Amino acid sequence: MPKNPQFSAKFAEAARNAHVTAQALVDLLENYTDVEVKVQRVRDLEHEGDRITREITNMLAESFIVPFDREDIIALNNELDDLVDDMEDAARKLSLYGVEKPLPQMARLARVVEQQCALLAQGMPLIESKDRIRDLAALAQQIRQLEDEGDLISDEVQRQLYDGVHDVPGMIRAMRGGEIVDLIEDASDQAQRVAKTVESILLKNA
Repeated sequence: MPKNPQFSAKFAEAARNAHVTAQALVDLLENYTDVEVKVQRVRDLEHEGDRITREITNMLAESFIVPFDREDIIALNNELDDLVDDMEDAARKLSLYGVEKPLPQMARLARVVEQQCALLAQGMPLIESKDRIRDLAALAQQIRQLEDEGDLISDEVQRQLYDGVHDVPGMIRAMRGGEIVDLIEDASDQAQRVAKTVESILLKNA
């Protein structure tokens, strides 16, 4: 029985959806107008990600022979889903908390995630290509470097978050801003986890 060739295609589709989601989040934060419309766009993309996740889960249940370990397929599927969930959660909190003006670091951090997702979308179609291990390892290294950049931005927020805050409303705004930054940083961390899982899959099957 031949391998199911749709897994790599579906993971590539999930990675592209994550990249489009990251682009939508960047647009929301860098051009903070029509907020509810843009937040809904991110939520729609998260629903699309859920659809792809379910399709991969169903494919796995129905496939007797798969291109790599089932545990790795499950892990990669869940990690890509969590990546989009983190971005959607950040966008949703902007709306839920009625944020009038996002912290500038939010957009910078979202841009880091967008760059990571672009690399994932570039590399995911190669996941079953044993002769492209070096190419994917190079992409994974770039994703790790971007994650380090995201950590620096997050640290900058933590140092400055409560500067000049002297009242309860200001404290609440700062806490909510910090929560949203943490969610975007979580997405950056999650992108790195996806890259590590892809590397692991390739090494196991080299």
